[in-house]
Amino acid sequence: MSNVEAREALIPWGKMSSAWLVARGDLEGDRDTAETSWGCSGCHACTSYCEHKNPVADTLYAARAVYRDAGSAPVAVVESERRHGLRVGEAGNALTELGREPGVRPDARTALLVGCAYLRKARPEARAILRSVVALLGPVRLVPGCCGAPLLHAGDRAGFDAARARVVEATRGARAFVVGDPGCALVLADANPLPFVRLAAAHASELAKIPGFGDSEAVRFHDPCALGRGLSEYDAPRRVLNRALGRAADEFDARREHAECSGGGALLPVSMPAASAGIAEHRLADHERLGGGVLLTACASSLRRFRAQGKQAVDIATVVERSLGLSS
Repeated sequence: MSNVEAREALIPWGKMSSAWLVARGDLEGDRDTAETSWGCSGCHACTSYCEHKNPVADTLYAARAVYRDAGSAPVAVVESERRHGLRVGEAGNALTELGREPGVRPDARTALLVGCAYLRKARPEARAILRSVVALLGPVRLVPGCCGAPLLHAGDRAGFDAARARVVEATRGARAFVVGDPGCALVLADANPLPFVRLAAAHASELAKIPGFGDSEAVRFHDPCALGRGLSEYDAPRRVLNRALGRAADEFDARREHAECSGGGALLPVSMPAASAGIAEHRLADHERLGGGVLLTACASSLRRFRAQGKQAVDIATVVERSLGLSS
């Protein structure tokens, strides 16, 4: 946000100070003040730079809940929350279709949560996740419902807790709980999820070089915030890409723990769409400055954000599927 919005109220210090002053009763929690808590993509970059490791994103999520309960949430966020059930229903329809794939069994010991964002807006990638997990672990049972992250980001803590509990209950008895979207894995962290890309990396010996992939152009990896700074996973996607490319993936100058955000997380495309697009454009400009080529990520939010800006980004699920020889 600080890179695209010249507003002191939207730098980490400003947002945290506003939340603190409202909590103390020294500042009115009106809609203008509340807006600052939604001026965050949940990238955790500020925490990584903070000497005290203050949990800025988590604090702002807590502030969002207070503002929402007071009726001060941004209008666009209120509307997004109202339509959440419709989006979950849309994802459920896609999950039903996915359930017709070979290897899906209701009694399987491996539970798979694909992620609503993949199911709704990236169905080929959702199918790639499923096919790859079946190939690596055998039959799976698909976990229905939403992890609740959109509700957490909207400030609906009770709704988030209920949605999250339903997902955890659906995994009961599973020997492994695989999660396709790292954003979902992050909010389900204490349920011991196995992020998809970490599973693929653990089976790297089964991945083969994809003929022609990356031979004549760069394949540059964007570290998703939820996977990297959120789950502290930087090596797994690079192990996967090393096998699929037969070489190391191309890199951004700002990478791993210093990677810049896509602007797609924590409802920022809803609450501040222009800022979200500006963040994505900044990252895409860096990609082009370095020579362009294939832009590859491992997160539904960044995939959608880059594609919304007109860039045909590729998800690592597609790479894994092709590397296993599963794509039709």
